[in-house]
Amino acid sequence: MAEEDLSGLLNIGFGSDSEPEEAADPSTSSTTATTTTNGSSRSDRNALSEADFQTLKQSYQAKIENGDIYKSITLPLTQTTPNGGVAKPEAQEILHAVEELYFFRRYSEGVDFIRQVIGDDDGASCPLDDETKALLKYYGERCQQRIDSMARQPGA
Repeated sequence: MAEEDLSGLLNIGFGSDSEPEEAADPSTSSTTATTTTNGSSRSDRNALSEADFQTLKQSYQAKIENGDIYKSITLPLTQTTPNGGVAKPEAQEILHAVEELYFFRRYSEGVDFIRQVIGDDDGASCPLDDETKALLKYYGERCQQRIDSMARQPGA
């Protein structure tokens, strides 16, 4: 009797809102491929031949983040958007570079990089948006606080 009560629990159908809520047929749920809107199945779309897979596998390299993102950023920043700012992905890359330097406790390099990005005029000529500039200034302050606290420690 307990098996009859639980059989409906495992036959839950996950469909769109327009489909009626009925129990899924277990004989068809895992053996058929899902068809996409253009008529091809998901397995056809994602399938690679063994030779293609081996070629892809040989060319793959894992991205190693070791605190050097800032070296890949071209300075001074140039205006890349129609409104005269920097594109969002570029701004995020700058923030990731500073965050990475902070994470690896390379505080003085972080402060130097932030000064190069923002400039000596406190960001007036920097094409970054105000929010990104504020975050960079915050990280600059935090890095400087860490540098100062490390200098005050005995034996430093």
